[in-house]
Amino acid sequence: MRLRLPRCLVDASRMDLPPADSDGLVGVQLTLDGSRVASINADPGQPPGSGLALTALVEPHAHLDKTFSHAAFPNPEGTMAAALAANLREFEVRSAEQVRERSERALQQAWCYGVRAIRSHIDSGGGAASEASWEVLLEQQRRWADRITLQLVALVPLRFWLNPEAESLARRVAAAGGLLGGVLGPPFGHAVEDARALRALLQHAARLGCGVDLHVDEGDSEAGAGVALIAREVRAMRPGIPLTCSHASSMALLAPGRIARLADQMAAAGLQVVALPRTNLWLLGRRHGHTPWLRAQAPIRPLQAAGIEVAVGGDNVQDPWYPGGDYDPIELLRLCFTTSHLDPWQRQGLAPFTSAAARVMGLPWDGVLRPGCPADLVVLEASSWGEVLARPPRRRVMRQGVWIDTAWKNGPAVPLPS
Repeated sequence: MRLRLPRCLVDASRMDLPPADSDGLVGVQLTLDGSRVASINADPGQPPGSGLALTALVEPHAHLDKTFSHAAFPNPEGTMAAALAANLREFEVRSAEQVRERSERALQQAWCYGVRAIRSHIDSGGGAASEASWEVLLEQQRRWADRITLQLVALVPLRFWLNPEAESLARRVAAAGGLLGGVLGPPFGHAVEDARALRALLQHAARLGCGVDLHVDEGDSEAGAGVALIAREVRAMRPGIPLTCSHASSMALLAPGRIARLADQMAAAGLQVVALPRTNLWLLGRRHGHTPWLRAQAPIRPLQAAGIEVAVGGDNVQDPWYPGGDYDPIELLRLCFTTSHLDPWQRQGLAPFTSAAARVMGLPWDGVLRPGCPADLVVLEASSWGEVLARPPRRRVMRQGVWIDTAWKNGPAVPLPS
């Protein structure tokens, strides 16, 4: 196979490869051995129009239990409060059958787009809807195991972890190989209670060996208060478990110097971040009667500069929190080129969708091509990043060395690379 790949997705130790071009791409010839890459050789003489390829992508933050529910539970106001109210109404009537249909549709979409792993948060506050959501998504985790790695996170209010029933939920999630989660402001409650609840969560996670993924600072006020609290408590407790801060949106409202200092504190605590620009830019910064001028989203570049692993996720898909979207990481990449100034020809611009996202999720493969790695590729009908950004590209998806049919979503299949 003759392909043009981002140099950052090919083993950095390969000094025999030619320098990357202005798009950060390098021509290579891959030889496959069944489901694995057998060899990678330089191929500098590729003709114009050779396919731009990526390794299979990951979705580090989704909500499969409520996805595709916007039509029945709309949020025409586009506010956080209205989204929560609609979400609660949906949760009251949510059934296992609905979760099964929604999640199957989402997983099929993601599979055909070239996604190999998804982390999904599940509303877990208790009751029939929580039970149905966990039952179905654990079933989907087993059914899809050979195609998509599905990680599941228990999403509850942070204060839940102070309740007697918290132990039972934590044990059930740990037994299922899941992560513990929660929501930490704004608006923030009593600081002492927030700290107590966070410590209780971290104690559960450390005792059971669970990772933690928190919704934190999803707002356009009280800038960075949540991540500052998490950094302090983690540095004090040293729980020894991976901890992800999803959203971290309000950090961007701080002055540059304060962002840098807070990012250094987060790095010292070993925190990871999943930025979620699409949902945040739709819900946040609304001022009645005005075009938004405060756009709260995680400050990706300063966080990266501090040495923090940062991924970008799609978050909500056609639910009260965001009425559009689907499970295409390439479309998310195209959006973030404009909204977040993530230039895909730069390593730090592409990593949040590829290798950094894989590391945040703790996947066995970081998405970098080396001999022996999985033959999992997404080949785009584009020869440059300019073409990718100009229009949604058609693609072919290879998984375990076999091409899968993506024509149902992307129009006629593009020619297979030689």
